[in-house]
Amino acid sequence: MAEPRKWTYLMDMDGVLVHEEHLIPGADKLIEELRAKGNQFLVLTNNSIYTPRDLRARLHRTGLDVPEPSIWTSALATAKFLDSQRPDGSAFVIGEAGLTTALHEIGYVLTDRDPDYVVLGETRTYSFTSITTAIRLIEQGARFIATNPDATGPSREGSLPATGSVAALIEKATGHRPYFVGKPNPLMMRSALNTLGAHSESTLMIGDRMDTDVRSGLEAGLRTILVLTGISTPDTAERYPYRPSRVIDSVAELVGNVDDPFPG
Repeated sequence: MAEPRKWTYLMDMDGVLVHEEHLIPGADKLIEELRAKGNQFLVLTNNSIYTPRDLRARLHRTGLDVPEPSIWTSALATAKFLDSQRPDGSAFVIGEAGLTTALHEIGYVLTDRDPDYVVLGETRTYSFTSITTAIRLIEQGARFIATNPDATGPSREGSLPATGSVAALIEKATGHRPYFVGKPNPLMMRSALNTLGAHSESTLMIGDRMDTDVRSGLEAGLRTILVLTGISTPDTAERYPYRPSRVIDSVAELVGNVDDPFPG
């Protein structure tokens, strides 16, 4: 009898494993089972504010034990992309420690003097001065990169403007559209696969958003699972021209079945 396929799991973080700093029931059991069975996995996030170490601590407070190397952010994907395009380059960065640390680790110089790139990431303190500097550097020839296209982010008080909104402002001012590295760009998935040394044929993507998680998974050739613990509902999912491989209420349905996530 053939051995069951050993699936590699890529999982979005917010809306899949946690929701507003609270553990989604079953998420801890899923991570425990994946680690016990030796399935490779990465927890993905489009948020570029935090380093993997920061995110590990945040997840640990909710009850999730996710190793630091098992966390993949749009900041890491952006750094990997820039390293492949222009090694040892320079960048003017609008962002937080997650992004600046990732760029420093690939040997990039952060500067506002004739940089190769303007790199826009997530921050809670967008500065008019920094945005103005970014606009002028792009006008002078710097290439425009953004970590992700998310227009808004969640908070306890409601929506916050996110990278995509500020990118639109800079694009309007310069006439230059940024290259977005994070989801739904399948580059985010492919960089995650390369980091694990995994293959698309045996990898699945779990997410709560059709427009980013499911789309990027499909475009990277992965099987996809939509969970209903975040943004998407059965009704909103039906409005898209593409479908996930499976729809489940939450990741709790995968517990006990990590080697058979697509029964039937």
